[in-house]
Amino acid sequence: MLCIGDWMLTAYGNAVENWTKAGETMASISKEPNGRRTIQFCGADGKRRSIRLGKVSQKTAEAVKVRIEHLAAAAETRHALDGETARWVARLGDDLAGKLARAGLIPERESATLGDFLQTYIESRIDVKPASRVILRHVKRNLIDFLGAGRKLRSITSADAEDFRLHLVGEGLAASTIAKRLQRARQMFAAMKRRKLIEENPFAEVKHHEGNPAERQRFIDRDQTAKLLDAAPGWIWRSIIALCRYGGLRCPSEVLSLRWCDVDWERSRLRVVSPKTEHHAGKASRVVPIFPELRPYLEEAWDAAEEGQEHVVPTRYRDAAQGPEGWRNCNLRTQFERIIRRAGLEPWPRLFHNLRASCETELAQRHPVHVVTAWLGNTPRVALRHYLQVTESDFAIAVQNPVQATHDSAQTVQNPVQPTAATTRQETTEPQGTLGVRFDVAGCGENRPESLVVRAEPSSKFQKRQAETRRLSRISQPRGGVRSRSPRVMQLESLICHA
Repeated sequence: MLCIGDWMLTAYGNAVENWTKAGETMASISKEPNGRRTIQFCGADGKRRSIRLGKVSQKTAEAVKVRIEHLAAAAETRHALDGETARWVARLGDDLAGKLARAGLIPERESATLGDFLQTYIESRIDVKPASRVILRHVKRNLIDFLGAGRKLRSITSADAEDFRLHLVGEGLAASTIAKRLQRARQMFAAMKRRKLIEENPFAEVKHHEGNPAERQRFIDRDQTAKLLDAAPGWIWRSIIALCRYGGLRCPSEVLSLRWCDVDWERSRLRVVSPKTEHHAGKASRVVPIFPELRPYLEEAWDAAEEGQEHVVPTRYRDAAQGPEGWRNCNLRTQFERIIRRAGLEPWPRLFHNLRASCETELAQRHPVHVVTAWLGNTPRVALRHYLQVTESDFAIAVQNPVQATHDSAQTVQNPVQPTAATTRQETTEPQGTLGVRFDVAGCGENRPESLVVRAEPSSKFQKRQAETRRLSRISQPRGGVRSRSPRVMQLESLICHA
């Protein structure tokens, strides 16, 4: 049986053969006096049609003629194009593609410009958060500023994409911002490819190094946190700081979304609603322990809350943070910087993120990483790259009491096996040479294994010969108890005596 591909090729060959037998020339090239060339062919309806190529070489006209023959045969048999011809059609310019479409050889090509497509694309993305739509608009602005709103989509090449990356570098954007915008541009052009507007994604291989996240990380220790809490102007800001630093909540979205009905005082747990991850399956909310460090500030907020207050942080902060473009800091950053300076500290990068990262770093020192990431609402991969940090306490623990650590290590080398009871300790009686190494074996009795007997390495040639003599003597001793020396033993004894 023929496969589908073979059957299609056979049908195409039959169509060509039928056309030839009928005396028809599938396509021909005519040259006008002014040097312009035209390809003529017979369409599926039997009518003669012409494709004017203009002033092109005979070689180019022959190549186009072959493709037109393939297109005409596919139209006659109503079968799909072969892969090579399909790729040729996809690479065609709009002018020749329009002529082929008017001749009935290919469908009408949708002519789209960069500005029109990007506008339609962003409006159609109803599945993204408002803040993500803001980022898409930033990418649109960058692309139009560099390539132009009227640029034809098929004319954008991989060289243009690489030049766009360098344009973003010249704008002075951070490495992480450039990487993110290139990622969004790659997504946009992938959508163009899915809609058959372009053949290849020019941004497929254009990437930018994100930089080192550790450069923007800061660990806020307990002493610094205490200073921040003392400098806070009231219970509201103490609650915000404590929820970020001791609860690991995202600010502002999770902090301002926490309601009193989500606080389980009896079981010491919080149900945290996460607007950032709610569109992921199973990530709309998570349960976080009310850690001992966090509880006093929650209790203070409870005592200070007004009657009927729904959210832990008063609703006016939430209303100010929610706008048409999603969550905003509603001036939290500016006020928090004042608190930081009032506490005698210098503001650090990513103010609220590093409070949350400091919380996760401490938790990871006491709990498994899968538990910590479940509480914080991220993944181990994200936590290792963007949250977990090496702290000063890690270094302090590593070098704690180095003299005692060295002494303990030496004792371990001298006594590799410790006795389980002093009364049952039994020491080896085998001579130990000059190193003075002793080995304690507990509870072995007369049946202690030979592998547990430690023999020191002799320190001189004479002692080596003595040890070899004793070993060979034991081997050569018969079961009856009468010692018979082998020639090798006698030779060694002679050497010892003359040494």
